[in-house]
Amino acid sequence: MAGLIKRLVSRRKSKKAAREAQEAPEPPAPPPPAPPKPVKRKKILIVFYSLYGHVYKMALAQKEGVESVEGCEAVLYQVKETLDDEILEKMGAAPKPDVPIADPKDLVKGDGIIFGFPTRFGMMCGQMKCFFDSTGGLWKSGALVGKPAAIFTSTGTPNSGQETTPFTAVTQLAHHGMVFVPVGYTQGQDLFSNEEARGGSPWGAGCLAAADGSRQPSEMELSEARHQGSYFAGVVRSFDKECKKTAE
Repeated sequence: MAGLIKRLVSRRKSKKAAREAQEAPEPPAPPPPAPPKPVKRKKILIVFYSLYGHVYKMALAQKEGVESVEGCEAVLYQVKETLDDEILEKMGAAPKPDVPIADPKDLVKGDGIIFGFPTRFGMMCGQMKCFFDSTGGLWKSGALVGKPAAIFTSTGTPNSGQETTPFTAVTQLAHHGMVFVPVGYTQGQDLFSNEEARGGSPWGAGCLAAADGSRQPSEMELSEARHQGSYFAGVVRSFDKECKKTAE
């Protein structure tokens, strides 16, 4: 008799548990996964001065190189002309490209900056120097400290400033506390080639314009510029990660 009662009680408990399980509300569905955080694109400024169009063509090649790297975009700026129209006409200068004029405050917008300018007696041209001279406010506030920078140039002949022009321009970067990124020999065999006269050095890409400006950048020189743009963009893209590792 006692065993029968136990079985009946157990059966009732099982039925009750089954009924409660059926009546219990279903657990809420898990929330959908959070959307991936948007990846911030690296903005690289290409700030240049071009009198006869050579540096502008090299700047366009640099832009191609930068934008071949995933997550990087390039923005062109030209610095203000200091010569009047009459002098430019007598010099046979090329028309100015449809590119915005750089304001010193624009430099803060870039994650990295590539500067391009022709040589004047083995140093940067006066127009670019005037632009750097107008960045005193940025120097005072330290706005450019730690920002990566690179340089490319154009000279009349192979021995008229392909190395001294970027070399002497590094002083401007140093006073701002910027990080100079030379291209070195990262392009490989192309930089060792003697098949044709060309510009470029470990300091940065370069082209030869001839004494009268009649020579245009060769495909080899444009290739150097594209390589420098892509190499620099890769450095800028990894720069923040390395800085964060160091800080940690």
